[in-house]
Amino acid sequence: MTHFRAVLDWTDEDRETRSAVWRSESGAPLPTRVVVADDRIKADVAYRLAGAGTAILWRGDFQNARQLLAAMGRRVERKRRVSVPSPEFAFHQYRQIRAQRARTLGMLLVPFDAGCVIPLRRAPDVRQACGEGGCPTDEPFVLSLRELLGIISAHEWRVKGVAIPALDARIHPHYGVFSPVRGDYVDLVATAPLPSLDSALNSTDDIGAYDIGTGTGVLAAVLARRGVGRVVATDQDTRALACARENVARLGLTARVDVVEADLFPDEGQGARVPLVVCNPPWVPAKPSSPLEHAIYDPGSQMLRAFVGRLATHLQPGGEGWLVLSDFAEHVGLRTREELLTLFNESGVDVAGRLDAKPKHPRASDRTDPLHAARVAETISLWRLTPR
Repeated sequence: MTHFRAVLDWTDEDRETRSAVWRSESGAPLPTRVVVADDRIKADVAYRLAGAGTAILWRGDFQNARQLLAAMGRRVERKRRVSVPSPEFAFHQYRQIRAQRARTLGMLLVPFDAGCVIPLRRAPDVRQACGEGGCPTDEPFVLSLRELLGIISAHEWRVKGVAIPALDARIHPHYGVFSPVRGDYVDLVATAPLPSLDSALNSTDDIGAYDIGTGTGVLAAVLARRGVGRVVATDQDTRALACARENVARLGLTARVDVVEADLFPDEGQGARVPLVVCNPPWVPAKPSSPLEHAIYDPGSQMLRAFVGRLATHLQPGGEGWLVLSDFAEHVGLRTREELLTLFNESGVDVAGRLDAKPKHPRASDRTDPLHAARVAETISLWRLTPR
């Protein structure tokens, strides 16, 4: 977890002053006001306190805290008002509402003793999950219940994995690493025609492909299973690197997939021109509101521009760069198709072809979603780019 070395102070039930380290993966600031509460507090009272910026340190039954959080969430939803004068306005308003919801629900706090033990009735054993989430094990700390539930959910995904039909296997995401639950983009990489450079692609002596921003390593694994002899998968996030290496090892692909730390393309020595480069950058050119959103939001399309801008210098003649990108940003007014095509042209790459897929996620059929129209119109594309 991100280390914000701040200490939260509060007065307990016996009017004793207590303190513990404040932990927040989302970067939430240290609460300035804290009240201690237990099972007797009403949801309306808790909601008003949280909405006014007062943190609630829970000392009651753990399962009742979960019920209280759900009740507070329902009250947030009742307050939601979304007007839709334009798709772009609706998008920004939607994000503001979600940020406010996160701030409000993040005010319900859970105490931890040293060793990641929750000193509450009916509290689960979360030591392994918290260890995977980067929580401290040697000191007491305080964490929002909402973030704790995210850590628990991530641990469950890590244990059971995500089924990837293209691999006939499961990928096990780590906490803080984007999970490949949306199989549409994976299927595109699994079915796109490989460049007609068989000897270069299939060789185990030379690098056949780069997977830029590998995350869980799922696309690198798909390429290796498709016959690419050697894949170099890059990322600069330490969690992603550990996650990808674990998945590659679990799939028995360590001899064919090298996971290396790099900002986009590998450094010299592993930065040769290759037949194939694959990249699935964050799809939305907006500022992330927490570290966990970096896999979704790309401020100013920085990663997209850097990848496309450097692509031609890393491709062999006849090679291809596969850019996997949603057009969701176009439907909410954050980027135009003309801007994307201009970026290709200015970067010295041509479009050799494009494969499209429609999203299969549940939000595409949720008519209550204020961004429903954009989600229905969304298309995920694999752009086949060649050096000019």
